[in-house]
Amino acid sequence: METLILSDHEVRELISMRDVMDAVELAFREKGLGRVQMPPKIYLFFSRYNGDLRAMPSYLEEMNISAVKVVNVHPDNRERYGLPTIMAVIILVDPRNGFPLAIMGGTTITNMRTGAAGGIAAKHLARRDSRVVGLVGAGVQARTQLMALLEVFGSLDEVRVWSRSDETKMRFIDEASAIYGRMCRFVAASSVEDAVKGADIIVTTTPSRAPLVMNDWIKPGVHINCIGADAPGKEELDPAILKRAKIVVDDWEQASHSGEINVPLKMGLISRSDIWAEMGEIVAGIKPGRVGDNEITVFVSTGLAIQDAVTANLVYKRALERGVGRRISIV
Repeated sequence: METLILSDHEVRELISMRDVMDAVELAFREKGLGRVQMPPKIYLFFSRYNGDLRAMPSYLEEMNISAVKVVNVHPDNRERYGLPTIMAVIILVDPRNGFPLAIMGGTTITNMRTGAAGGIAAKHLARRDSRVVGLVGAGVQARTQLMALLEVFGSLDEVRVWSRSDETKMRFIDEASAIYGRMCRFVAASSVEDAVKGADIIVTTTPSRAPLVMNDWIKPGVHINCIGADAPGKEELDPAILKRAKIVVDDWEQASHSGEINVPLKMGLISRSDIWAEMGEIVAGIKPGRVGDNEITVFVSTGLAIQDAVTANLVYKRALERGVGRRISIV
């Protein structure tokens, strides 16, 4: 038996956002129904290099899909080494015998499945008439979040974009306008307040360790996808927003240690009783999502190993169908 090797470039050519959203929604459902094994992420912290490494195993029992992802987060990578902030490798495993079916670049999968999770959250938690989006952060993840939102809503009236770097902000707007200019209008926001005040959907994708989005700027009915807080100590929202909101997490264990709720929990500002549901419970129909136009809803995304597994399995099947990749003997 041989293992299929796929580069990240090859992976990118095999999947679309629509594909990934369908797979991720199914993974959420399986988790909601209690049919997955997914230990919380294991972290190694490279403090002297301002980075970390995470190991993420999972098994979707009914779907018979298993994978392990190793992923880093090094915010200084692009400036220091010309490398992406986030890089990943995924091993897809045959649950019957443990054989490594495939080893593939996981960076595109990580970006796409995280964007897809935000899209699924908006589908279940945002108002159906949402037309204005505020993006806080304009990096790679902002791009896939926007892709997924456009899959859900088809078009938007306005997308406001803020970034600490004016260069990053304008590059995002130029690139997004070229692709989606017929589907929405892009506006450069001079401040976080300008980006989020009056927005229907807010997406935060920064590595901030202090609140950027303040309670006074948030109107009733808004939905917020919190994507950037993915390690202990990170937060992007004023905790007062969480006190007003219906909070939905992707996974309680991970979110409590490293998601948007981790700092307010440690400070005693919120407790587990303030968490409405896991997203899987909503997708599976166990708990309702949005039930009123004035609700403030917050999705806390930490990234789930099962999302990587189902997406990697999709890539593997497509690669076999199209004859993509190289086979090598490893074991």
